[in-house]
Amino acid sequence: MLHYPVKILLAFGETFSGNEELLDWLLKNGYPELAALSSAIRGSEEAFKWLIKNGHRELAALDSAIDDNKQAYQWLMQHEFYFLALLSDACRNQPEALAWLTRNELQIFIVIASKIKFFRDNQIFDHHKIHF
Repeated sequence: MLHYPVKILLAFGETFSGNEELLDWLLKNGYPELAALSSAIRGSEEAFKWLIKNGHRELAALDSAIDDNKQAYQWLMQHEFYFLALLSDACRNQPEALAWLTRNELQIFIVIASKIKFFRDNQIFDHHKIHF
């Protein structure tokens, strides 16, 4: 996630506010994995499967780790996706993760994490995710 330009990350964050135009823009302008991640986080099993099928298993694991799936979190750590594990912590409002992002001047990820948390806190999910 750290390699994306800030404007792309801003667009990604806005997809959690219901901006379908930005979701479509990400999909059609070279960032289908971010569009799929957004859709997966928002409950799309199809997008979750797309991430795995198209070589973005780490983003699928991020989605599950945000849901507090311990196996997905461990998978991220075992495969050295430390930042994604930290981002999942930030999405669950873990103070240590938010402090690390602040110390490292990565405020964009605090914004994204807060948008994801707000979205997730205001949704009801009834789906099953792949186990890691």
